[in-house]
Amino acid sequence: MKIEDMPKSTSNVHVALLRGINVGGKNKLPMKTLASIFEAAGATDVRTYIQSGNVVYRAKPKVAKRVPELVSKAIAKDLGLTVPIVTLSAGELAEVATHNPFLEAGAETKILHVAFLAEAPGALEVAALDPDRSPPDELAVRGRTIYLRCPNGMARTKLTNDYLDRTLGTTSTVRNWRTVLTLLEMASD
Repeated sequence: MKIEDMPKSTSNVHVALLRGINVGGKNKLPMKTLASIFEAAGATDVRTYIQSGNVVYRAKPKVAKRVPELVSKAIAKDLGLTVPIVTLSAGELAEVATHNPFLEAGAETKILHVAFLAEAPGALEVAALDPDRSPPDELAVRGRTIYLRCPNGMARTKLTNDYLDRTLGTTSTVRNWRTVLTLLEMASD
């Protein structure tokens, strides 16, 4: 699905991806609490998906710019957690889902992941990524997105958030392909 194919009603729909919550019993953040924090920050029609911090919400552009910062501050103040948040519009998510080079090459969807970046890295940072860091894993950078093909799974790859963040000088959070498609479906409703 491309941006121009998205329903017009999705123009104020956004997706927030929180990193590192409810993982291995650490950084516990109930989804009901998270939804309330988003609502308090000005978001409407807030919906969450699974326990790992995926939020679909509506907000006008001016409010949408402030939501991540307000949510981060509230989580830090109320729960004592520092949680990176990467946001994108429903249209941007549609573009991500449309342009996966590994899917275009016929890869199995169960081994595909996407690292969403807070900011697009520069050409020098992208060139610093080592394509041979974690064979047989592959990566492809497109703007604020890194497409990952990890045949042995994310638990065994060396293409970790820490590596991506250090090398690219930004914040990343990874989702599997099924989650990407589910969030797109939620954003399109």
